Amino acid sequence: MNNNIFAISPTFAPTAIVIALSCISVVPTMATDTRPNIILIFSDDQGYGDVSALNPDAKFQTPNLDRLANEGIAFTNGHSSDSVCTPSRYGLLTGRYCWRTTRKQGVMGAEGECLISDNRTTLASLLREQGYNTAMVGKWHLGMDFPGAPEDRDWSKPIQDMPLDKGFDYFYGVPASLNFGILAWFENRYAAVPPTMYTNKKPNQRMSDYRIMPPYDASPQETREKLKRKGFEIAPDFVDSECLTRFTNKAIQWMDGKVKEAKQGKPFFLYLPYTSPHYPVCPLPEFHGQGSCGAYGEFLIETDYHVGRIMAFLKDNGLDENTLVVFASDNGPENHWKQSLSNFGHDSRGGFREGKRSVYEGGHRLPLLMRWPSGIADPSRRWDGVIGQVDLLATFADLVGATLPDNAGEDSQSFASVLREPNSNHQRLPLINHGNSGAQRRYSITDNNWKLVLPTGKQSSELYDLSVDRSEEKNVAGVHPEIVERLTQQINEIVAKGRTTPGAPQPNDTDYWTDLTWMTKKQYEELVVGGEIK
Repeated sequence: MNNNIFAISPTFAPTAIVIALSCISVVPTMATDTRPNIILIFSDDQGYGDVSALNPDAKFQTPNLDRLANEGIAFTNGHSSDSVCTPSRYGLLTGRYCWRTTRKQGVMGAEGECLISDNRTTLASLLREQGYNTAMVGKWHLGMDFPGAPEDRDWSKPIQDMPLDKGFDYFYGVPASLNFGILAWFENRYAAVPPTMYTNKKPNQRMSDYRIMPPYDASPQETREKLKRKGFEIAPDFVDSECLTRFTNKAIQWMDGKVKEAKQGKPFFLYLPYTSPHYPVCPLPEFHGQGSCGAYGEFLIETDYHVGRIMAFLKDNGLDENTLVVFASDNGPENHWKQSLSNFGHDSRGGFREGKRSVYEGGHRLPLLMRWPSGIADPSRRWDGVIGQVDLLATFADLVGATLPDNAGEDSQSFASVLREPNSNHQRLPLINHGNSGAQRRYSITDNNWKLVLPTGKQSSELYDLSVDRSEEKNVAGVHPEIVERLTQQINEIVAKGRTTPGAPQPNDTDYWTDLTWMTKKQYEELVVGGEIK
């Protein structure tokens, strides 16, 4: 592996992922008071090329993200498990691919049965069981149970089936992407100002997307009359452009209350999923005019600023050395990457193929940055091997000395050795990725440098050698039929076995599903005999 972060070529930029983690030790046998604090910062729709340390041709600078890369490790081959929001977040928090659940495509709305079952291990529940204080501040998008029904709510009653039921001690944030509604500044199970008004998308004067901002309406019908769309629920004090500031303020406030405990041996875990740079692109006025990529670049500059606020808090409170900060993104850039490229010469994809919703690299290969002064050996390096966001669960377990049961983190493989050992021989088991665009719900499997995109409909198998073809321009499936056959067999077993990692086979939440177009139902069932692989 090349250990010089500055050696990354202009066409090779790491996957956009923002995660902050507070850590001090990676040795499971060390004393309790040396366990790291962990901060996981997760951005929304940020591409691999949207971090200036990873993209020398970026049209804006991200000095705080660059610091994570330059003082830690930049994983240049890091992947979300899906190319859209809900399934990506499920995989991040559970270490299990979302397509194993009942949700095979698309994202959830703001309201619905939480996709994470109460008995499933999450990053938060794992760490809470190890004595951590745990908090989530930001965007959830995995389902919540709100009291009553639309237009018949009782906001004096608590929200159920939400982050507090999945391992988090504290929650402040929003239920989903801002265009789905039920928007208020929810804290734990209530909102100080409930969502009793209505609105919908409004024109954005600085970007070709939308805004969610006052004035709001008294009824959904009133919104329809004004905006030609039915109104969704919103609190009168909610404004889209306040999200980043409010989330960072609350995160710092919560951490401030845990400093003493962290120094006395009870570390904390903070999950901080921002709403940027997902639509609505709404940077605050003080960021207008910064960078050379319009409002989108300004929004990422603002995001970077808030990451800097988190890092400054750690430094000011003596937690910097003992904190593992991880930064990542949920999926590739929205389709406006085309306008950024044509209008400003900025490639949010970092030279990869396509973006959000795609099975190709631009849909799921993102920034993944980790900084941990006392825990990362030989910092300021990059790691070019394959890493999945699903791997964080097993990695955190490794760092704190926990053991995962067979029915947890089925697709999660620890890469803790990469943090400890600059010349680690870590090699990931085959990684599955999922395209999530209407009829183009395709699966891929990557094993080292070989990536096979499975066939669907009229589209045949595609095989790429990513070591020489990072933009996936040359399909060599016809040249290497033996590799196509091997990778197809591998994905079939990974799907049917219910896990990627060694251990007892686990059931998927459904039987065979039709998106497995390269494998018949009979073939699927033949692989599963009494819960075991033939």
